[in-house]
Amino acid sequence: MNHMTFPEHLLKLRLENNLSQQAVADEIGIALRTYQYYERGQREPMLTTLIALADIYDLSLDELVCRSR
Repeated sequence: MNHMTFPEHLLKLRLENNLSQQAVADEIGIALRTYQYYERGQREPMLTTLIALADIYDLSLDELVCRSR
């Protein structure tokens, strides 16, 4: 089974919701460049940022980061 990475999932969620990178960055209170790093897998968000992203997409943290037990 092929699992999606967090950066891939972040991009997919944003595109499915017709949001720009700037719109997501503004919604969670971070710089555009910082958000771009997350989608490229160059940085990992802090827990508070992950929670904000999960809230935007109405997902649990596990769902957001593609984690299953």
